[in-house]
Amino acid sequence: MLKLQKKVTVSPELSTTPARMTEQELVAACRQQDRRAQKELYDRYSRAMYTACYRICADFDLANDALQEGFLKVFQKLHTYRGESTIGAWMKVVIVRTALNKLRRHKVTEELPLNYADEEVDWGTTSLDTEYLEKAINRLPDGYRSVFVLIEVEGYKHQEVADMLEITVGTSKSQLFYAKKKLREYLRHYV
Repeated sequence: MLKLQKKVTVSPELSTTPARMTEQELVAACRQQDRRAQKELYDRYSRAMYTACYRICADFDLANDALQEGFLKVFQKLHTYRGESTIGAWMKVVIVRTALNKLRRHKVTEELPLNYADEEVDWGTTSLDTEYLEKAINRLPDGYRSVFVLIEVEGYKHQEVADMLEITVGTSKSQLFYAKKKLREYLRHYV
């Protein structure tokens, strides 16, 4: 007796497992609501995005909420991603904005006087304990910490920070100035 076998064809997009997909293939699969691809995108980027959220929020629960809410927004707005930057860079903007909004709803950002210039911080040649430095940054008031992290850690410019936080460039500069001043106070015994 002869058995006929049915030939199954798999579309090229789905023949690659999400872990082996390129960034473009992963984005395309996520746009098609492929749950495995969405999980892979989350797995690839969640650690770095959580770190950014935590640095902004300085609270584990608030950072987790911001991360989850941010990834929901990423998947909802993925159709707006134009590919002009890496998906990671695009996602970071969405998630950082989400963390900033979470923080803003949690506690209002403090407005400060204008006309404070950036001042370079000389951390000296002593190597700071990372944990001690992170604790000092987390002690900063929310507004100071947000501006400091976005500019000094994440590399944003004052204009970008001002736009994200809905403050003036002058306020961004003054909050950075005061953040550095406070950090010097917190770390003066250490360095």
